[in-house]
Amino acid sequence: MTRAPQDICAAQRLRYEVFVTELGGDGPLVDHTARLECDNFDAHADHILLLDKARPQDDQVVGVYRVMTAEMAQAAGGFYCETEYDLTPLYQSGKRLLELGRSCLHPDYRGGAGMLHLWQALAGYVEARQIAVLFGVASFHGTDAQALSDALSLLYHKHLAPAGLRVTAKGPTAVPMNIQPLETIDRIAAVRGIPALIKAYLRLGGKVAPDAFVDHAFNTVDICLILEKDAIDGLQRAILAKGGASG
Repeated sequence: MTRAPQDICAAQRLRYEVFVTELGGDGPLVDHTARLECDNFDAHADHILLLDKARPQDDQVVGVYRVMTAEMAQAAGGFYCETEYDLTPLYQSGKRLLELGRSCLHPDYRGGAGMLHLWQALAGYVEARQIAVLFGVASFHGTDAQALSDALSLLYHKHLAPAGLRVTAKGPTAVPMNIQPLETIDRIAAVRGIPALIKAYLRLGGKVAPDAFVDHAFNTVDICLILEKDAIDGLQRAILAKGGASG
């Protein structure tokens, strides 16, 4: 867990390799010369870094999470999600909020224990700060929402957030996720089209906002995921179960 400038720089370097080089994203503060994926929120957030100390000294960061409490967001001028979503329902809930963002893993560490280690750190962070609601945007690659209609529609029909936490996308690139009725969805295609991180959040009990947001700069279609206390408890149970299985 860090706010040290050199550590944030290391996180930004991994984010550049994943979000810019691998996925084709960009942004106004992305430093292509230094190969750093930066924005205005980094200096106000906490950064969870996963390190592999068997790697060279300058290349040990293999996973990252950026997390922001409401207090941090106030200092930053708002949560990152507020650039895409109206978060009024979350504020009005009166619950302690934590925004999750910029999560990624080095390609060599996907599909294994890497995400579990990040979640373990996240669970401890949540417990220490008595967080009641986790939220953040998660992304589909590409900007053609219609091509994702099966996946987006399935998420809408099966995983819609409760009315009291149902934030809405804003701006001209907001897209309703209820693109087609449940009975016309190709469910096999839909499930295959949902990124692994989103599936993982859904397994924990995560819910989605009713709208998506097309982020042309980042070359993504974003959805807003919301995890309440039960999902947070599920996160901790998943960590314990995995730990038991491996131990």
